[in-house]
Formats: sequence, structure tokens, C-alpha cells
Amino acid sequence: MKKHFLKYIFVLLIFSFAQNSTSQTFTDSNLPIVVINTDINPISGQPVEIVDDPRVPAQMKIIQRPDGTRNYMTDINTAAFLNYNGRINIEFRGSSSQFLPKKPYGLSTKQADNITNNNVSLLGMPIENDWILNALAFDPSYIRDYISYNLSNQLGNYASRTVYCEVVINGDYKGLYMLQEKLKDDRNRINILDIQSTDVSGINLTGGYITKADKTTGGDPIAWQMSTHLGGWVDYIHEVPKPEDVLPSQTTYIQNQFLNLQIKANNASILNGYPSIIDVPSFVDFILMNELSSNADAYQFSTYFHKDRAGKLRAGPIWDMNLTYGNDLFLWGFDRSKTDVWQFDDGGNIGSKFWKDLFNNTLFKCYLSRRWFQLNQVGKPFSTVQINQLIDTTITLITEAAQRDSQKWFSTDANLGPRVIEIKNFLTERKAWMFTNLGSFSACNNVQVPSLVISKIHYNPMAINGIFSNDQEFIEITNTGSTLANLSGIYLKELGISYQFPFGSTLLAGQKIYLASNENVFLSQHGIPAFGQFTRNLSNKSQHLVLADAFGNVIDEVQYADDSPWPSSADGDGPYLQLIALNLDNSLASSWEASSVSLSSTDVLIKDKNIVFFPNPVTSILHVKSDFNLTKIEIYDVNGRLLKYFMPTTEVFQIDCSSFQSGFYFIKAYHEDLCKTDKFFKR
Repeated sequence: MKKHFLKYIFVLLIFSFAQNSTSQTFTDSNLPIVVINTDINPISGQPVEIVDDPRVPAQMKIIQRPDGTRNYMTDINTAAFLNYNGRINIEFRGSSSQFLPKKPYGLSTKQADNITNNNVSLLGMPIENDWILNALAFDPSYIRDYISYNLSNQLGNYASRTVYCEVVINGDYKGLYMLQEKLKDDRNRINILDIQSTDVSGINLTGGYITKADKTTGGDPIAWQMSTHLGGWVDYIHEVPKPEDVLPSQTTYIQNQFLNLQIKANNASILNGYPSIIDVPSFVDFILMNELSSNADAYQFSTYFHKDRAGKLRAGPIWDMNLTYGNDLFLWGFDRSKTDVWQFDDGGNIGSKFWKDLFNNTLFKCYLSRRWFQLNQVGKPFSTVQINQLIDTTITLITEAAQRDSQKWFSTDANLGPRVIEIKNFLTERKAWMFTNLGSFSACNNVQVPSLVISKIHYNPMAINGIFSNDQEFIEITNTGSTLANLSGIYLKELGISYQFPFGSTLLAGQKIYLASNENVFLSQHGIPAFGQFTRNLSNKSQHLVLADAFGNVIDEVQYADDSPWPSSADGDGPYLQLIALNLDNSLASSWEASSVSLSSTDVLIKDKNIVFFPNPVTSILHVKSDFNLTKIEIYDVNGRLLKYFMPTTEVFQIDCSSFQSGFYFIKAYHEDLCKTDKFFKR
């Protein structure tokens, strides 16, 4: 694709370094207007200049008429037309974009004391205090970040929410910006538990973390490095916990997650391969978003990962999507966003080895291809009609402001038409190439998942007898099928709570299990041992519960809520949510009722936390897995004759049964005085 037009834009962009921006009178906009005035320097009597660091105090007003009509600077003192009127602190942000005349900004909303965070909703986005004014650097179309983040959200993944606006600082019109959320740990952003300085061992050490592969120009130290397939290095940096707060044990733990992924990236075993440690759908979607856009920075820079406590490692959110859809820093000799390359294998910013290794794994690539095909169907986010509609709607929204921005910084009119055509043509060629090169997905197209149903949810119990509400939460899961369900690798997929079933766990037809927030409390209240304990707690408002197999294939999902039409008495009054009948659609509020009936112990599976044997039946290798070191293993025939014995000193042990005759056998596994006996069948 020809790049002459975009190169011309970048010549203008760089030329503007040596030019003063054009002053202009700004009076009104179809977009929200952000007006910022920094405090007055008592010595100079002039507004304090915004710098990279430290942040400076300021007053911010956001003009947005509630009825969606046009906004005017004359509305600056009309309270009814102000979306925000309060204190902030503000600084320059970004890396290379910070050297451009049009600056990007980071800001925090503050209370009147200029210190305490002020958690507020800006322009309809969920409440928080950390925000970004994205200057849309290096993107002559102004839309690449916007359409990418919105596409990612449509895929069901979190990406920074965004609202276009025009910005005035200290009386100077600054142009078209995108107000957006800063990536951080928050229930409404990256929903992980914030790890603390006391979380140094056990389950607490497992999360939550936000880690990024990125440049180190921001001054943050490199936590560790990983090699690429070309012999280069990728720098990894802590985001949560902060680099200055992270402890050695925490660095070691999260680094080992990435090292394990590198080792297991071409192993699809749900016992010890990549599905056991990563959330496969998040890696699939992350690759597809970065490859659809042909992001020149993908995998090497601005590449985020996150991991919740006791949860799997996840890729994302996507970030910094300006060098995409055929755009690059052409004037500086870069031309990497192409229609016919994989960005993890193009010789540029290819990232750590595991990206290419995952792609080369037959089963992972199958899921990648299947998801690509699904997302391109009619009405789906990647379909040409849907993407073009998003582009056209966005261009219509910003055309007026883009003209002012271009006149401000380039002293010329912005003609967005040719830029839109180039992006659309790029997507047409890119999608055709990806369809050709992703290949078949027949091997994973009709995956059979067990008939498991989320049948009870106690999300907001009443605090009683000194027991906190959160400690009484539980989820019931029922096998509604007619056959044994293999639970190996099944997990709660959505962030908020974490649980993964141990390998070798099974559930009989008609049998049910309970997962509790506190196993001891559950046992004391209901007289039934819970099968397992999930990490974190259910939301008292609304939560999306998704039960999925090890590869993320959805088994069952429910999104409950605490308001109508969901039963109100299950919200803090004592009763729990109960599916009225197991054959009803549990995604519908009408299928649920509030119940206070005591839980029955009939047909409840109680997990043996000690020792499991698998597979059963066995063809060759029988695996023995324990929560502690095994001390002795014995195998007997059906007549009670000892055939083999072993003296292991590990938690996992393998027994070669290939020489056994077909039939039933007994196995005994010991840990000191504890013994478990089970029967298995040799094929």
C-alpha cells in the first residue's frame, strides 16, 4: 500500500517542532470541552507550567450538556452543564509522544485538599481518579486508538474506555484529545486483587499482578528480561505492584509464570502444558487484535499482562495502538505495519519466544483460527460491515474537531477522507491474508463440554453470629448430564473470583458440588464439606460467572444482579439464589428464586484433598498426584496379590502399566500414616 500521503502528514508533524502553533479562537464544539487552569505561581503571578514530573495542581471543568446538544465555552460557569468541576493534578505523560508540540497528559482527580483522591465518573465512565488525555500522537487519522479499544471491548475484553473531547489549558486551545482510563487494578478496569507487601507466600503470593513488556524510558527499572527468537531481549516491568514496592519473592513468582509459559508454550496438555497456566482466550484475542491491526509495537512494547490471585496469567489489555492499520513512523525509516506479516515473526518487535511458539502449537492455532472465523461472521465485531460502521461513525463524530486540531498544529485543513480509505483498504487486504494463513479449525470446532450448570449462588449473605457476609458465600454446580463429568482443568473464567478444578476430579451424573469462599464457615453452617474454596469474593451488585474448560470453551454462564427482575430478598437478607429447575435457562432472572431451604448432603461430591489417580481407565501411564510428598505406592490384582510397590518422595509419580493384562487393579498410595485406596481399569 502507498504511504506517500501519510509520509506527507508526518513531514508536517516533524516540521511543526520548529514552528509555533497557530493561535485560534475556540468557542464551541459538538464534543465535550475539557478546560484546565493550573494554579497561579505566587512568585511570577503566572499559571504554573505543566511538566513531566512532578504533577502540578489545577482546576478542571468538563463542559457537557446532559441532553447531548452542542457545548459552549460560555457554559463554563453553568453548574447544570458541567460534568466535572473540581481539583486535579496533572503532568505530561508518554514516551516519544512527549517530544511532540501537542502534549499528552496524565491527571488525577483530587478533593479540595489537593491530596485525597476524588473517585468520580467522567463523561459516563466508571468512577476512578486516574485519567489520561491522549493526544493521538503519530496518527493522522485520529481514530486508531479509539477503534482498537472499542473493538477489544466488543470482544468481551477490557480495554480503556474512551471519550473524544477538545481541550483548553490556561486559555490556550490544545486541540482534539481522547479522555480515557489509565490502566490500573480496579474492579471496573483490570479487576485483580491488589497485592500487598505482606503477600509473600502461599496463595497470597499468587496475585494480583500487572506486568508489561515495554520501553524503560519512563525510568522504571527492568524486572527481568526474556529472549526473542532472533536473539534479542524483551524488557519486563512491574506495573502492580509498583517497581519501588515489589518484593524479591513477588518478582520471582511472577517471573516464573512467564518462564513456565516459555517452557510449556508448545505443550497443549491440560495437566502440565500452557492451558494449565494461561487463560487461553485472552491470549487468542490479544493476538487477533494486534494482528488484525498489524501493530508495529505488539509483543515488544506496551504489551500488558495481568494475573489475579490464584488465577491464570492473562494477556492484555491492548494499549498504544497508534502504529497500526498501515501506519508507522515513516519519516524515521520505519514501515512495519503491513498486510502480509505476522508481527510476532516479522523480524521487528517480535516479543518473547512464547508468542511464536503458541502460534506454532497446532491446538492453540486451531483455537486462534476458530475465534477469527467467529469474529468475522455477519454482525460480529470483525465483520467488514461492523468495522466500517465503527470507522464511519467515529469520523463523523470528530471531523469538526479534527479540522480545528489540524489548523492548530499544522496550519492546514484535515482531510480525513483519504485516511479513512487507506485504513479500510488496509483492513480488506489484511483480513484476506489472515484468512489464508490461519488455516483450518476443524479439530477444535465441535468441542464437547460437560453438562454442568451453576444452580445456586449465595452472593450477599446476611452477617450472623459474628460471621462476616463474605465468608458465607458459595456456588453450587450440578452435573445435569447422564454421564460422568471430567472436571480436570475447568475453571471460573471471568475475573473477580478464581478457582480451577484439580486434575483428575470427576462428578457423577446428577451429583453436585459446592465451592465456598470459606470452607470452614461453609462446613460449620451447612454440615457439608465444600469441594473447594474460591479466591476473592462475589460482588454484592452484579457479577458474570463463567464456567469454562481448560481452553476457555464456555460450559455455563450466569450474570446475576441485585436489582429487578432478580429476586431482591437474595441481596443481603439471608436467602440465596436458586435455579427453579435445572432444565431452565439460568441466564434469565425469571429462572431463579430466593431460597432459605437448608442444603442437602444428598448427591454432594466432597473432594478428597489428598491423592488423585488418573487417567482411569489407563492405557500405559498411570499418574498419582498428591498435595504432599508420597511415601509409598502399592498395586494389587483383584485377588489381593501385591504386584508392584514404589517408594517415591515426590508429590507426582508415574507408573508404567503397559505390561499389565487388561482388567481391574487396586492401588494404594501413602503419605506417612495416611492411605488412599482406589480401583482402576487397565485397557
